[in-house]
Amino acid sequence: MLRRLAALTLTATLALLGAAVPAQAAMVACRHMASGPRCLVWTGTVSWVADGDTPRVDLDGDGTRELVSIRLVGIQAMEQSVYSPQPAKRRGDCHALQATARFEQLVKAGGGKIRITSLQASSSSGRRPLRSVAVRIDDQWHDVGLDLVRRGLALWLPFSGEWAWDEQYRKATQQAAADRVGLFDTDFCGSGPSQDSGIRMTVNGDPDGVDADNLNGEYFRIVNPSSRAVPVGGWWVRDSALRRYTIPPGNVVPAGGEFVVHVGRGTNTATHKYWGLSQPIFTNVDPANHGYGDGGYLFDPQGDLRAWDVYPCVVACQGKS
Repeated sequence: MLRRLAALTLTATLALLGAAVPAQAAMVACRHMASGPRCLVWTGTVSWVADGDTPRVDLDGDGTRELVSIRLVGIQAMEQSVYSPQPAKRRGDCHALQATARFEQLVKAGGGKIRITSLQASSSSGRRPLRSVAVRIDDQWHDVGLDLVRRGLALWLPFSGEWAWDEQYRKATQQAAADRVGLFDTDFCGSGPSQDSGIRMTVNGDPDGVDADNLNGEYFRIVNPSSRAVPVGGWWVRDSALRRYTIPPGNVVPAGGEFVVHVGRGTNTATHKYWGLSQPIFTNVDPANHGYGDGGYLFDPQGDLRAWDVYPCVVACQGKS
């Protein structure tokens, strides 16, 4: 009776998300290892890959051929602006199409079948169920999100409530940064402005006191060690989510100086800018409550990642162009 009630609760939760619902979900290890947290698991067939973090899936056992958009947990691919099953028709930011193509390659190698897992059935991003996705290649499960962050084709993005992959993805992101692959190749999109300036960035993700009461204690600090000012108008900073702050035209990081973007509200000066947000953006390091860190990123106008700070440090926390 308890198993039946649990299955009915799971079905009702997914129905509220607007997702097609398989008859029942079993439990497996979240990270395809004997130890560690346990996850709900479903299976399905990928019809096509919309972008680097969203496949369109026909779920097994739901009694329909309806396609469901699954949002990959733990990663953020660069954004596409045109979506199509036909690669030639796609358009998007630098690195976006590479992530989609790699996702498609993995799906094809796995025969189109995927395994879908999550800690909670109710986890979602908008109307998309939030899930980890794996493909079976040579009799082994391969985590798609882990593959993408290892190759630098996506940023590690912590999601509240779906923490099982965070430590592994953070380490993989820092290794990609150390290897300067994918997004961490600072001139992948083409030689950019002040390419040899050595500009770097740190973030303060955990300000003093209560984060929500000290928003300007969260900030991005851009440092210019060179002997010439670096124009940064049109450059933008972001955390691992989609939100970004674009630096207004005419601003520079002084020679041998710094330029700070604060998260909250304030009065702009030549070297201090205020994003104007009303909530903190960075995830604190608090393993007891499944907080495993976060990252801040600086992009130039053509889409190259020029500096970053992923914390806490394991391999390569900070990078520079």
